Amino acid sequence: MTDDQEKLRQFEAAIKGMGLDDLRELTVQILAQVSTPGSYRTRRPDAASRRGRHAPPPEPVMLRLRLDLQGATPPIWRRLDVRSDLPLDVVHQVLQDAFAWTDSHLHRFTLGTDAWDRDGEQFLCPYDVENAEDDEDGVPEEQVTLGETLGEPGDVLHYVYDYGDDWELALKLEKVFPATPDTPAAVCVTGRRAAPPEDCGSLRDADSLAEVLDDPARFDPAEVNTRLQRSHYALRSSGLLPHLLQLVAMLEHDGDDLGARLATVEPSLQVSDDDVAVALQAYRWFLDRAGDGGIPLTAAGYLRPADVEAVAPLIPTIEGWIGKANREDLTVPVAVLRESLLRPLGLLRKYKGKLLLTRAGATARRSPRALFDHLTAQLAPDDAGFERDADLLVLAYAAVSPGQELPRERIAEILSSLGYRHADGRAVDQYALRSYEGNALDILANVAAPPFTHRQEYQVTTVAAALAHAALTRTTT
Repeated sequence: MTDDQEKLRQFEAAIKGMGLDDLRELTVQILAQVSTPGSYRTRRPDAASRRGRHAPPPEPVMLRLRLDLQGATPPIWRRLDVRSDLPLDVVHQVLQDAFAWTDSHLHRFTLGTDAWDRDGEQFLCPYDVENAEDDEDGVPEEQVTLGETLGEPGDVLHYVYDYGDDWELALKLEKVFPATPDTPAAVCVTGRRAAPPEDCGSLRDADSLAEVLDDPARFDPAEVNTRLQRSHYALRSSGLLPHLLQLVAMLEHDGDDLGARLATVEPSLQVSDDDVAVALQAYRWFLDRAGDGGIPLTAAGYLRPADVEAVAPLIPTIEGWIGKANREDLTVPVAVLRESLLRPLGLLRKYKGKLLLTRAGATARRSPRALFDHLTAQLAPDDAGFERDADLLVLAYAAVSPGQELPRERIAEILSSLGYRHADGRAVDQYALRSYEGNALDILANVAAPPFTHRQEYQVTTVAAALAHAALTRTTT
């Protein structure tokens, strides 16, 4: 059998049993692209695909998109109405829900001839941003909205998910129409056929998919719209840090209710100035003491015993500590709090054997609310990796747990599921949450009003919950 005869046999097998609508869709897909053997890439550049980013519309609009899974026979597609003001990291979640995927692999968007067009403009997921190759130039996806990539009917944005199975979608803009402030993030209008399941080996034809799906022809827009009502989308306008939204979306795929709980938190948790003053009294002691000519240190660089004895009763985490609490080198809770005031909080500095106020410390000393606002700004993590993810999860669970114990074991379990491990390969445990300098848990644990008990060390106070939520939204209360 010649190669042409074999290709004809494969084509006849692929279209066997297809209905008229499926054949029409396949015809449209064939005419729209010319593919190389074994590839789902478009060889002939589409003029609309080459358009670069442009200014977003002055007001949000709805974009009707046709999403086609490249190389699928019969065609597998969805038609969605999506808000133009969604950043691409949220659009990624929309696409995951539209095709019933679980956000378990890497992805990227591209304006170009296909998802891997090096000459196109690429919008990268966080992992690709952090691990970009020297010759790879891309923009973090959360910095770009859908409306900046698609403007006129016919424009195409490419998306690829799972670099192994290579699920490439072509997002073609069909129509633009008005949106209102209450318009949902995305709505599924219609579609055709079930999507390939995760990790199925890039199966795209009906016969192969019949081996891994109960009914490859089944598609119900209502199921997609149920997924598109997840709390992740309600939170997109809450001001929460973008990476936290990504974590929330991932957790929702696993049935975690953190997103739903965050959605019920008031935009600004109300705490009185008096409550703030009492809950932050340990921090305020250092600022007041440093503002009175500085806090003298011993020759070894520790607080003097009299100062240790003065501040120790004000520190919530001191309760249950064994010892006289009169030497800083033997009183870890005092040392930890003092070090956090230097880094990461930046309220104190060492100079000529003393602890002095920084400019930020002098400002924070003016009022308990000013100190609260400074802690808010400093707690939100900006770096990457384990420390960022651990702090974000600690802050998020603290924000939804006033009066309750922080679920440290659950946070450690999530971090392990993200692939983090101890140096010896062990899964992350709750103690890792306090294993690095300036961690959020140490700072929040010292935001409490007396009387203190050892059992309350991990209880989230109302002020600590308000502080955590404000840090996650970078707002002040």
